[in-house]
Amino acid sequence: MVEIVNLNHARKAQARAKARATAEANALKFGRSKAERALEQTQADKARAALDAHARETE
Repeated sequence: MVEIVNLNHARKAQARAKARATAEANALKFGRSKAERALEQTQADKARAALDAHARETE
């Protein structure tokens, strides 16, 4: 005999698995720690300040 499967449960389980896989992919793609974000922001600010310091003044 074949085991009876509730299709609603199976459909929801499949959707949960798909959502979990998408979430893990996004975590790898976009996930950065707070320290990494702060470091990147500090480096960008420093680069912007260095560029502004070398700008020519025009009248």
